Amino acid sequence: MARQNRVTPFGDIVTPPAGSPARGDCFGNRGCLHDDAGRIVRQWRSRAWITCRLAFKGRRRPLMQPGRYTELFFLDEATAFAAGHRPCGECRWHDYQRFRGCWPALLGRPVAELDAVLQAERVAAPGRPVPPRARLDGLPDGSFIALDAAPDRAWLKYGAALFPWSLDGYGAPMASPPGATVRLLTPPSLVAVLKRGYRVDIHVSGPPKGMRG
Repeated sequence: MARQNRVTPFGDIVTPPAGSPARGDCFGNRGCLHDDAGRIVRQWRSRAWITCRLAFKGRRRPLMQPGRYTELFFLDEATAFAAGHRPCGECRWHDYQRFRGCWPALLGRPVAELDAVLQAERVAAPGRPVPPRARLDGLPDGSFIALDAAPDRAWLKYGAALFPWSLDGYGAPMASPPGATVRLLTPPSLVAVLKRGYRVDIHVSGPPKGMRG
């Protein structure tokens, strides 16, 4: 039976449909979100929302062990960014250092301060804040947005194209509407990290390699 452990660019934790072919390119966690029966009962427990490698030093663990952190899976790092997750400082040490280098205001500061900033952008009682609006042509590659015409659908912005997201990959792109103002899904602080040169990993179904620079 499929588990509720896949994360969308909106930050929602969902169950993939039967027959879904892949779990995605990376996983991460937000603390223990499940009960002893493996049911998701909360959306977060820790401010440290991280993204990890699927494989690291041969470690293996059963999924959703009682009282242990909930393993969450993402199509790719761009999706994880949109959901508000940052690189893990252990299994992705080099990526984490690149990430910290692209956040100069908190360079050298405790990671708890970084996580507090992201938490304020991700969560506001009683739920997530309304996504801010932004000009599409001012967003860096790797950002996720939603269009007013289809507010429940997420799009990856890359170059002059928008790639529709799904749990299993990206669909055929469409041209970005010139001058459009859109709902920004990727938290503003992570958009700023992208603007400063951090390059997120993108699933193979996304922009062609020649387009990625």
